[in-house]
Amino acid sequence: DILPGDYAITPDDLNEACEAQGVTVLPGDIVAVRTGQIGNLTRGSREQFFSGQPGCHHTCAEWLHDKSAAAICADNVAVEVMNEETYGNHEIFLPMHMLCLRDMGLPFGEMFDFDALAADCKADGQYTFMLVAPPLSISRAVGSPINPIAMK
Repeated sequence: DILPGDYAITPDDLNEACEAQGVTVLPGDIVAVRTGQIGNLTRGSREQFFSGQPGCHHTCAEWLHDKSAAAICADNVAVEVMNEETYGNHEIFLPMHMLCLRDMGLPFGEMFDFDALAADCKADGQYTFMLVAPPLSISRAVGSPINPIAMK
């Protein structure tokens, strides 16, 4: 399943996904959001991948705060939705980045490939896992490549 390119995931969407998957987000959890978007890139659909980025609406920042999440990762370029509201308006440029990264200190993981993990979760009905994703040790950097591993 691939969300439309400008789809903004809301807190209600996150709650519905948690309920459908039997997941309770606990303090310290990492929230993984699959939009299906990375599949466009891995299947060679570069035009579809770059034509729009579904992702979290900035109101999800409060949801993450209320859940005391430790981090959020997604299979798109920015975690948040990249549409005219969030990317085209320079007065509120990337609002979820500002709220989560700058104001809350909540780390982002971007460009995750969740397709195989999603298929495995659907097959066994278990949507919880331990995620290990150590960054490279790069002095004075603001980001790093990682090699994430999900263990069930």
